Amino acid sequence: MEKEILNVIENSSKILIITHVNPDGDTLGSASALKSFIGDKCDILIQIEDNFQFPSTYHFLPHLNNALNFSTLKNRYDLVIALDCASIDRIIAPAREIFDNCENTIAIDHHKTNKGYAKYNHVRGGISSTGEVLYDLFKIWNKEITKEMAIGLYSAILTDTGCFKYESTTSHTFEIASNLSKIGINTSEIADLCYTNKPKNLVLFQNYLITNAVFCLNDKIAYTLITKEIQEKFQAKDEYTEGICETLRSIRNVEAAFVLKETQIGTKVSIRTKDLDATKIAGHFQGGGHKRAAGCTIKEKLNKASEMLLGVTKELL
Repeated sequence: MEKEILNVIENSSKILIITHVNPDGDTLGSASALKSFIGDKCDILIQIEDNFQFPSTYHFLPHLNNALNFSTLKNRYDLVIALDCASIDRIIAPAREIFDNCENTIAIDHHKTNKGYAKYNHVRGGISSTGEVLYDLFKIWNKEITKEMAIGLYSAILTDTGCFKYESTTSHTFEIASNLSKIGINTSEIADLCYTNKPKNLVLFQNYLITNAVFCLNDKIAYTLITKEIQEKFQAKDEYTEGICETLRSIRNVEAAFVLKETQIGTKVSIRTKDLDATKIAGHFQGGGHKRAAGCTIKEKLNKASEMLLGVTKELL
């Protein structure tokens, strides 16, 4: 399958790379690296939903400042590649229409819940990141990884491993990071750009949510609620929620942590766990992800959604 994927890429004349909706560092870093590899015949589509804005943290990644959004997207592709999209639902209209009608489609991913929705699927469930999966593909293809590609790959791996602390991080992950650093990238600078360049209102917003978190079941569950009013009060972008769930999970005795955010279609839920399988919680609401990190959308208002989520989690605990 790996050679088939390379053959399709090399023989396609116009290629579209799609990030998952409301992108993170893994999907963006992977898209940047793959664009650097493919070159001019390739475009990147960054999927932005509702009022979500492109995460300013990742403006340093090559090619992203010239990426397409839905307003500039045109159907002119003979190959579409979805990166880090755990399911077809992570590709939304109008990109979904282009994907469904394209002659050739490829999915490159690391989510165990990915059932393979493309014509060509390279899914390695449980690997640390799509960045790691992509790095291994380049090696299988015997392709040189340039410094520009390395910046994207390292950023993808760094952010999706939580700075190499999640359990999906293996000796092979560290080996890849070492190899990328030898290409000449500044790993310290990349880490600073990803983690120590936060706006003041982001820090105050996250502090408010953590201070107002709710604990139950003898502190085994911790969660915080994000209303539209809170977002407006702090002028918080959607990307500002990143990291809150991990902070709540880091508290002693907490087994499951949630961030529930009010949206136009219901409540978006981020899930982080310790020993509990997060996909069992998310799967109850048709969501998915990884064993310790998952997500879903509950088509109910914030308070009702929290009741439903807590009910499922208490049963599992």
